[in-house]
Amino acid sequence: MKISVIGTGYVGLVTGTCLAETGNE
Repeated sequence: MKISVIGTGYVGLVTGTCLAETGNE
């Protein structure tokens, strides 16, 4: 369970950051 949460959170964070940077530019 912890692995799934950490994995999803990590991927979601990186993906969210990339999308945010692309959207801002």
